[in-house]
Amino acid sequence: MMSEKRLQALDVCKTFGVIKAVQNVSIDFNAGEIHGLIGENGSGKSTLVQMLTGIVPIDRGRFILDGKEIHVRDQVEANKEGISIIVQELGTLSGLTVAENIFLGHEDRFVKYGIKNTNAMVKEANELLKQYGFERINAAEMIDRYNFEDRKLVEIVKSTYFFPKVVVIDETTTALSQEGREELYKHMNRIREEGNTVIFISHDLPEVLDKCDRVSVLRDGVYIDTVNAKDVTEDDLKKLMVGRELGEHYYREDYGEKISDEVVLSARGVTVPGLIEDVSFDLHKGEILGFGGLSECGMHEVGKAVFGASYDREGSVTLADGTEVDSIITAIRHSVAYASKDRDNESIVINESIGDNICLPSLDELGGRSRILKDRNLRAFAEKHAKAMAVKMVNTDQYVSELSGGNKQKVVLARWIGKDSDIIVLDSPTRGIDVKVKADIYALMDQMRKEGKSIIMISEEIMELIGMCDRIIIMKDGKNSGEELYRDPSLSENDLIARMV
Repeated sequence: MMSEKRLQALDVCKTFGVIKAVQNVSIDFNAGEIHGLIGENGSGKSTLVQMLTGIVPIDRGRFILDGKEIHVRDQVEANKEGISIIVQELGTLSGLTVAENIFLGHEDRFVKYGIKNTNAMVKEANELLKQYGFERINAAEMIDRYNFEDRKLVEIVKSTYFFPKVVVIDETTTALSQEGREELYKHMNRIREEGNTVIFISHDLPEVLDKCDRVSVLRDGVYIDTVNAKDVTEDDLKKLMVGRELGEHYYREDYGEKISDEVVLSARGVTVPGLIEDVSFDLHKGEILGFGGLSECGMHEVGKAVFGASYDREGSVTLADGTEVDSIITAIRHSVAYASKDRDNESIVINESIGDNICLPSLDELGGRSRILKDRNLRAFAEKHAKAMAVKMVNTDQYVSELSGGNKQKVVLARWIGKDSDIIVLDSPTRGIDVKVKADIYALMDQMRKEGKSIIMISEEIMELIGMCDRIIIMKDGKNSGEELYRDPSLSENDLIARMV
């Protein structure tokens, strides 16, 4: 591993209102290394790299690249300096083709005499996709026809094809299947071997220790320490992140509890052409029912189908009172909630306030008999549930777009807790969430279960399914594999994996 400094952050600062997101942070990133950047949600990780890549302006401090101070105002300028980023949420633009997304900001390469050579752009993009092993993605297609994971694969190509000096990977692995992760790891290693630098942000601490050479820790916007990955344990990193020892009991510890016989939701023959086929199951009162499987197994579509969000759905989803859930409006009115894996695009209104997001599903109740919405009632409602979820914010007027990933997820949960929904569908509820917030979400799920609420949890994290669910249904090739796994202390990862492959 090379040891010369490639990039330096020197006394970098950023403030949002009264919140000091990054406070005088100084870190050296070496050439030829994968450098982990970790911390709790709201610790300043994403803000730091967003300043580096021009997504948000720097307030104070400097970035030094190969001995020269750089000043970038946007991602295009960052690319020209040799810095790229794969962001946590979607970083592709709807309404453009795959090729146009890959070469966004670099279209001039294909322009001659003022005319863009679209065929040449598509041809080169398809060659890149083939080199990366993503042949199933067609560069001529609109990006919108691809799912969340495939769009992240396009971002990998977009951010690395031009051999940048520094590549920032911000919570990308949580959006990928294991196959997609392995592809990303391969390109991370290639970048390091070429003598360039990867800044790798992840809440998956075993992944950080396995893939990184060194790891820097931020806490509440302050730099804490940089350690060699081979010299520390997962518990060492947790202690640096939270400033104290963190208990290991994240998951439920109960076993042998009988699942209620009361069925609150029945799915029968649910089919979404090309995605899932003939899926049937019952959800019981006070139960956490898990869905797991490999990439493209169809489990994420199950959540949408239950919530009435799959518009070409066939089959039925019926509540205990006989209500057929055939639309999102019907689901919400009958106490069914849904938190999508694609948080920014499907679970929250990113460019609205925290307060508006929390209140949105509950406007009918907040209006009361008069149907008049009063500002003080809306504010009190939003503040109550934002504080209950410990959202780190200036106030409820702050835009959700300014929050960290973990705090966005807290807003998603706060809106449905405020709605007091009886059935909650959680798709990848801890994606991009730090260890402490994970523990808080697990505790909240356990509390809701004990209160008689029913939860469908869709997750790609096997230990999360084993640790939290009463029953687990494994999806394979768009179908229910037919065997249910019940909560048991002897249930292992291998038991689930054997049924997935």
